[in-house]
Amino acid sequence: MLSEPRSGRLAAWGNALLAGLVSPDDAALAIVGEDAVHRVEGLPGESAPVGLTLALGRLRTLGATGLRVALPAPGHPLGLSGPPEFNARALEAEEAVVCFGAAFGLVPEVYEAGPTGDVHAEVVWQVLPVREAPPADVPSLGEAERELAEALREATEVLSKLDVAASGPVAEAAIDAYRARSEHGREVLAPGYPPRAVRVLELARRVALLVSLAYGNGHGGAVSAGEMAARAEALRPVERTARRAQVAAYNSIVEERERGAR
Repeated sequence: MLSEPRSGRLAAWGNALLAGLVSPDDAALAIVGEDAVHRVEGLPGESAPVGLTLALGRLRTLGATGLRVALPAPGHPLGLSGPPEFNARALEAEEAVVCFGAAFGLVPEVYEAGPTGDVHAEVVWQVLPVREAPPADVPSLGEAERELAEALREATEVLSKLDVAASGPVAEAAIDAYRARSEHGREVLAPGYPPRAVRVLELARRVALLVSLAYGNGHGGAVSAGEMAARAEALRPVERTARRAQVAAYNSIVEERERGAR
């Protein structure tokens, strides 16, 4: 969860494009990122996969005025609104994008290609019908920020007591890499997002880093099955909070627009 989800890039830069803040080419370039290519399959009126620029333009003509992110996990349909068929596909991919203003959702299918040492990812976004209803369990930015601060304090205390706080050369390398990315001025969100959304997303990524390092730090001091279970129990709500905050940040533009229309 530490890495930026593809659904986040598609929603953020798709929202910037729909708002007229970036060009189609710049949006497509940002969405693809380090992948080789992205295609969109299943668009109404298209018999074959199409490129991102055409797909985003077509979604606009179909009524889409914004894009939301869903980051579901087993037992937690975060950001989803149905129907069951779409929810199942999104849960399998662990992410999806849901259109606002048009009853369509997009689920990524990722394929790896290329020789050993030069493997690249090709992504096909499958367009599927969705139910037009409020997304499940998405907090406001203010709620997400408060929840993250509390979750970070609780996780630090619990993991410290369990002696599984992230440490060692692998953890230090991961933290250094995260700081380097931040210091190089990497754009956290696309143009048009409020500063609070940027702040919430950055904090969510820090919390996710803590979770991933704690999971990846071997047994630490937790040598018994009971202690391992206690670690998982401590991390589960923290990871859930971080995912909720990520979705709140990516969806903030659409939520503000929806509130303004009421």
